[in-house]
Amino acid sequence: YPSLFFPCSLSLPTTPHYLFTSFLCDTMPVNISDDDLTVTPVKQTGKASALGKVKGPVFSPNAGIGMADKENDSPVKKATPKKKKTVEETYAKLTQYEHVVQRPDTYIGSVEPVTQRLWVFDKDTKKMVERDVTYPPGLYKIFDEVLVNAADNHQRDPDTNRIKVEIDAEAGTISIMNNGSGIPIELHKVEGVYVPELIFGHLLTGSNFSDEDAKVTGGRNGYGAKLANIFSKEFIVETNSKEKGKVYKQVWTENMTKCAEPTIKAGGKTDWTKVTFTPDLSKFSMEKMDDDIIALFTKRVYDIAGCLAKGVKVHLNGDLIPIKSFQDYCNLYLAEKTPCVYEKVNDRWEVCICESAEGQTQQVSFSNGIWTMKGGTHVDHVLARVVKPLTEALKKKKADVKAHQIKAHLFVFVNALVVNPAFDSQTKETLT
Repeated sequence: YPSLFFPCSLSLPTTPHYLFTSFLCDTMPVNISDDDLTVTPVKQTGKASALGKVKGPVFSPNAGIGMADKENDSPVKKATPKKKKTVEETYAKLTQYEHVVQRPDTYIGSVEPVTQRLWVFDKDTKKMVERDVTYPPGLYKIFDEVLVNAADNHQRDPDTNRIKVEIDAEAGTISIMNNGSGIPIELHKVEGVYVPELIFGHLLTGSNFSDEDAKVTGGRNGYGAKLANIFSKEFIVETNSKEKGKVYKQVWTENMTKCAEPTIKAGGKTDWTKVTFTPDLSKFSMEKMDDDIIALFTKRVYDIAGCLAKGVKVHLNGDLIPIKSFQDYCNLYLAEKTPCVYEKVNDRWEVCICESAEGQTQQVSFSNGIWTMKGGTHVDHVLARVVKPLTEALKKKKADVKAHQIKAHLFVFVNALVVNPAFDSQTKETLT
């Protein structure tokens, strides 16, 4: 080998010893013996290394393997072998709570900040913009679980016509309130706790487990708002029952490990439920809620306003969101006078299609109020229904255009209510 990059004498063995050369040659010129890999200086010839001379002790591959130090002949201590783990230390059984805390990515996604290109709401332009956003997906997810709970109530009770969201970035608190039928203020005879405590403070509980019932709600697996409770310093549930004439309040603290006794008092004449929580930002490597996460939260509140536009008024920090239809919502993404085709297929499907300015397929889609940011079968279904007749029409005009070429120029919006939906994971980014 020429010494253009390595100003040293190399004797390359047939064994993988040459893997050391990159490091060794940056420290000093060497001869490498295939027998013991000792390092001996040789006289420097030629040009100096482009990296320059490295000061400090010379690396010896023999160091730390029990040989005597060649400078002071003092023996090198062997590393103390690790104590072999017992069977009990090797194999463990976690509770459901412990598993959520130790493996949060399974339930809420990463708790470390990631940077993704996402649509978010821009408070200055009052439009949706696509930009790089740095946020912890887990924090977004616990917010979304509580928000989707409120939206689900409209599917269970059509009289639910108002959702109010308050986000206080300085205090680090979030509250989400919806009217409509509240949670039964009754003692669960089997579990021995009140129903609100059962569904907000006990994992794998809820009313969405029966697949015999055709449901178009977002909740499915019995985790939901409990995940927000686990990753919050404080979590408060309040619900008012007009039928019972009672208002119920209960507080959890320290990541759902401490649960106060509920208070039950005489209530008002309207049904409502309110959840207030303080995310434990230390769990997400954050000190405060920054502009990126607030923009993402705001986008989700606007999503719900668009998905439920015909029947529910949505407020954010005291202001009514001015969206009266799903088409109004789609216009937040588009430049003025952008040609698009909108159709309300039926009570469960709304579709809007326009030209993609990116030269590739774009989609913004929802299944039962959940933002399926990666799309899924509902988007594939709409694209297939649109692209197939287009390709057939173009063939009749002797135009050889492939389906993927058409898809690359489409921007698709889908708002679907799917019966008993299935998602790729608890994070629900893709409808399967």
